[in-house]
Amino acid sequence: MAKRGDYFGLGRLVSIILAIIPVTSWILGAITRFSEGKIVAGILRLILGWNIIWIVDLILMILGGSILRIIPL
Repeated sequence: MAKRGDYFGLGRLVSIILAIIPVTSWILGAITRFSEGKIVAGILRLILGWNIIWIVDLILMILGGSILRIIPL
């Protein structure tokens, strides 16, 4: 399972590098949410993850090492 806060338990620096690339951030964000068992959140990331969510994910990954988690479902 993915460690909360990082993509698949990778280190913070690697996660920040992956979050900088929009396509990688979009795909890994959705996969992370699906692997956490959050189906609705994963689907929303696939639909909406390429715009504002990418920018917010990047900022949150740099500041706190965690992606955005709005929907706990």
